[in-house]
Amino acid sequence: MSAKWLLFLRSFLFAILTHLATSSTPIHKAPALNDTNVDRLALLAIKSMIKGDPQGLLTSWNHSSTDFCQWQGVTCSPRQQRVTHLNLSDGGLIGTLSPSIGNLSFIRVIQLFNNSFSSEIPPEIGRLFRLRQLRLAYNSFTGNIPATIMNCSNLQFLRLGNNNLVGKIPDGIGSLSMLSHLSLHDNILQGGIPPEISRLFRLQTLYLNNNSFTGNLLSIPPTLHTLILSFNNFGGKLPSLTNGSALKFLDLSENYFVGSLHNLVCSNGVNTIELVHLGYNQLLGVIPECWEKWSSLKVLYLNDNNLSGEIPRTLGSVPLLQSLNMRGNMISGSLPSSLMNLSYLKILQLEKNNLAGIIPPWIGIKLNMLKILNLRSNNFYGNTPDQICYLSHVRILDLAQNNLLGNIPRCFNNFSVLSGKETNLEVQFSFNFGNGAFTVYDLLVMKGREDTYASFLGLVTLLDLSSNNFSGQIPSTQIQSFNESSFIGNKLCGAPLTNDCVHVDKPDTTSDQKEDGGSHKVDWGLIISIALGFIIGFWGIVVSLMLNRSWRITYFRLLRKLIKV
Repeated sequence: MSAKWLLFLRSFLFAILTHLATSSTPIHKAPALNDTNVDRLALLAIKSMIKGDPQGLLTSWNHSSTDFCQWQGVTCSPRQQRVTHLNLSDGGLIGTLSPSIGNLSFIRVIQLFNNSFSSEIPPEIGRLFRLRQLRLAYNSFTGNIPATIMNCSNLQFLRLGNNNLVGKIPDGIGSLSMLSHLSLHDNILQGGIPPEISRLFRLQTLYLNNNSFTGNLLSIPPTLHTLILSFNNFGGKLPSLTNGSALKFLDLSENYFVGSLHNLVCSNGVNTIELVHLGYNQLLGVIPECWEKWSSLKVLYLNDNNLSGEIPRTLGSVPLLQSLNMRGNMISGSLPSSLMNLSYLKILQLEKNNLAGIIPPWIGIKLNMLKILNLRSNNFYGNTPDQICYLSHVRILDLAQNNLLGNIPRCFNNFSVLSGKETNLEVQFSFNFGNGAFTVYDLLVMKGREDTYASFLGLVTLLDLSSNNFSGQIPSTQIQSFNESSFIGNKLCGAPLTNDCVHVDKPDTTSDQKEDGGSHKVDWGLIISIALGFIIGFWGIVVSLMLNRSWRITYFRLLRKLIKV
């Protein structure tokens, strides 16, 4: 084929193609998927994996409705009409979380807490770089914490507590530089706290309680306001706090911390702490005298350790203290008088120690806001001071298993709660601290059985004087309405005990008084007769012996003879 023919053929084909391109008949293209439709389809995919909706939250989520920004639980940006908030919390929803949630690229807040979502948290959440709050707590999510979540660099709140998550905290946690709240409590997590957490300079609250974390707590980031590590397997010595620490709420209870309190108690950064709970560890030694630094402290729990020595006098320098629990240690000595300065104290729990001495009268005078006074199982002795009756609002008064003696003060009827005069009681004792609350608990023995009371502690009324040396009759007051177990192990009688008091009858002189007309006048005639007889008889003999010498000689001779006989 010649070159001219090839050139002609090329030109002919080009002309045909040009004609087709400029033809008036358009070429139809497949419709493009716009951005808002992506959000709508993602929401429908989320609904498709929810198998239970008892409250009908997702009724408005359907294919026929195109205005998904009006669907319940959905909030969109006003200008772009893109999903920014998804709130389906407290809905009782049952199902799994669709990976399509990763397509909501404009979303800032996801709140799905308090439902029944199960299976794993979809790793596609890591694509949501605008996400600021992820709240999936109180569900049944399983598996590991997705490492992809560490890509959400704008995340401020990460709440995954009360699930069934396993594994460790991802090492990349330090990349969440905006994070202020991390809550992973009540899961099955293990391992240590990643050192990268110290890089989170905005972190204020850290909840890791009720897991299986291990390792030592070497330091506490100074930005933290709340640190809750209770019910884990942490060990080692307590950390110290540096100047400038913002810590207010510290709970390290139910772990395996050992050694002295000194490192923490005598730190320089403790002046902002309002609550510290170190109970149920293996701490030992003397409680140090550094409490004058704790100017903001309201609640102190040192219970169930191996602490010894005496109660430090500087505890009386904590002006705002409202609850003090030192039960279950080996603390000895008497109650220091400095404690009378704790005028805001409502709860004093010192049971199961080796404390001794008398119960000081100032307890009733200076600590008259007490609602719980538990001195059970110590070595207190002596009489119960009447001033204890000034504790008119006390609800739990446990003095059992000591060496107290004497009668039960009749003024016990002054207790407005224990006597039944005051009935408007709080359900529980709790202290609010910023993002959370602390509920007071106590181990109480009622009818011979020891139980922990917390949620309903405020409704409990208890008087226990058993196993002492009290004697006499139980006063006829409302305290007789308590069970007999509150009084056994003493020398008491009367209700509610079964042994009656024995009364000794006094001679009845009423009838004699009636016979003589009830007269109590003085018989002057009898008195004058006795006086005259004495004067005449005594002075008559004495004067005669003095004047008559022979009578006198004869009298003394006779007296000598009588003496010899």
